[in-house]
Amino acid sequence: MNHPTITRFSAIFLASLALVACGGGTDEDLDKRGSPTSVNTLPMEALSQAETDSLLYMREEEKLAGDVYTRMDALWGGSVPVFGNITHSEASHTEAVRQLLQRYGLPDPVADNAVGVFRNPDLQALYHQLVADGSVSLIAALQVGDRIEELDMLDINTHLARVDNQDIRVVYESLLRGSRNHLRAYHQTLLKQGGSYTPQYLSQAEFDAIVNSAMERG
Repeated sequence: MNHPTITRFSAIFLASLALVACGGGTDEDLDKRGSPTSVNTLPMEALSQAETDSLLYMREEEKLAGDVYTRMDALWGGSVPVFGNITHSEASHTEAVRQLLQRYGLPDPVADNAVGVFRNPDLQALYHQLVADGSVSLIAALQVGDRIEELDMLDINTHLARVDNQDIRVVYESLLRGSRNHLRAYHQTLLKQGGSYTPQYLSQAEFDAIVNSAMERG
């Protein structure tokens, strides 16, 4: 069905998914399939409970990534630019999900929450753990970046198996491509710093296939 906020959504969505260059490569977070025009040519479909829960969770999980990277940039940004660059990209990710919440009239679990504040207790605990781990050293911080992007991909793929609304799938698939690019950027930087990383959520073969392939473009 049609919705009176679609025109406004299109304009904001265009800004929120602007392409962001990240350290070590180009992060093409928005491709042709994920463009505002294509999203807004898709119908607004009824939301299942699984889709509602997915959007609310993904909104906070994308905020988690951005908030951790903000802290890591404050600690280690003088040594490498990757945290600051990807922080800007994560802001577009969480904004993209926020716009879907707005499109469907769902409450925003992030609202005006400050950096490091989450409604979901599991994400709150994870935030504190990741910040503590990444505060030890630059190598540890880059490993945290790898871990977050791994987890992001695992969760997005899990949610994609549960949602069928076309507009949600288009956004999630775009976020997934962005996460693969972020993982490539973090891992390349980690290797340059003499570090290593063992995948925690993906298989070694899946991880290697991503980090050893080129940055994705639309």
